[in-house]
Amino acid sequence: MAIESFNPYTGRVERCFRAFSWVKTERILAQAAREALTWRTTSFAHRAGRMHRAAALLRERQDELARLMAIEMGKPVTDGRAEVEKCALTCDYYADHAEEFMRDEVIETQAQRSFISHEPLGVVLAVMPWNFPFWQVVRFAAPALMAGNVGLLKHASNVPQCALALEAIFHDAGFPPATFRTLLINTDLVEKLIADDRLKAVTLTGSELAGSKVAATAGAHIKKTVLELGGSDAFIVLADADLELAAKTAAQARMINAGQSCIAAKRFIVEKPVVREFINQLKTHLLAFRTGDPLDEATQYGPLARPDLADDLTKQVEESVRRGAKVELYGGQSAPGATLFRPMILSRVKPGQPAYHEELFGPVALILEARDADDAIRLANDSPFGLGGAIWTRDVKRGKELARRVEAGAVFVNSMVKSSPEMPFGGIKKSGYGRELSYLGIREFVNQKSIWIAGEALLKDGKKTE
Repeated sequence: MAIESFNPYTGRVERCFRAFSWVKTERILAQAAREALTWRTTSFAHRAGRMHRAAALLRERQDELARLMAIEMGKPVTDGRAEVEKCALTCDYYADHAEEFMRDEVIETQAQRSFISHEPLGVVLAVMPWNFPFWQVVRFAAPALMAGNVGLLKHASNVPQCALALEAIFHDAGFPPATFRTLLINTDLVEKLIADDRLKAVTLTGSELAGSKVAATAGAHIKKTVLELGGSDAFIVLADADLELAAKTAAQARMINAGQSCIAAKRFIVEKPVVREFINQLKTHLLAFRTGDPLDEATQYGPLARPDLADDLTKQVEESVRRGAKVELYGGQSAPGATLFRPMILSRVKPGQPAYHEELFGPVALILEARDADDAIRLANDSPFGLGGAIWTRDVKRGKELARRVEAGAVFVNSMVKSSPEMPFGGIKKSGYGRELSYLGIREFVNQKSIWIAGEALLKDGKKTE
């Protein structure tokens, strides 16, 4: 089956690629496995020089890469350039800090010397999504390569040009070709790859269904996995919040990537005294967002990435309304099959509706009314997901205390949820497990080996003690 680069704004297929056969895929895997034996022996300085060069190339090709994202998945070029810069920052970050993060950790024991050594696993497969086609990959690749692993990328089938552009960046930066390869394969070959003993670990960012399948296959073959799955992030607004700032930020947080982000705020849990004013202000801010051609500098949000995604979102909204949700701001699709989805607000969101339990991957803001702060926390945690969350209050001390009670991998007080190379990123519950970024991210795909060295002090009567 061919892999197509589909432009969601024009509806045209830009390019077609022939999917790799298993024979070609297996050949690339063999090359990667051989390279892994050499790459792990290189110095951190050697790797860092190439990673800094990758950062420089990302910046040099920023406009070209932003244009690719606009064409393949509808991201406005202004957002695309910001994504590429974030990738470059992360490459520089791991080039600068990998040696420190991977340094032996001395542990005081009865041994003459004992420590934990962090050693690369080898070949790691990354199964990545289309919504942040460069960022999602770089936040895996930069730490993995700097740790001494090699990477194979199975990117989403609708962003093949982005996938190949990333491969070119790492190769042009001086990384040996086999250290990072893009596999233009269909999903049926993923299971065969995971089953192969030469592959040591898998990381996936994607849907709950995709994550469960990869985890099941990896588990059957005893392979390490990291999963970053869906989210239905709570954005809690307490009655004492700076409502104007909270509402403006709420609109920005909901409209990240046209709402197609795991950490985009989705459930706005608002204390009853301010709920009506919050809805009014949120509506004003959402209506101010400009749509249009993603290649236009003035465009603030583009289409959803595929027609079926917009159709599915419409079904979730319609079913929620049928079960009692109220439309506060009308938008959505103009017709079935249309990729443009204008912002919407739903209130009266209750259990039993798709809007309450499911992730709505598009610009639909859900309003849940809370009696008080405790009720807001209850509503926030009444979700199968646990990726991110935000709390808005003028009482920062109280905000910090409440943040500890939210079941999520990250909680932001008086700020929208975002990722950065310095802080770990990941979720709990059905949002997945494991962490990317920070020092935790680089240590996910390493063997944390205990090394114990005995000395003369441990000898008794000429015999070693145990």
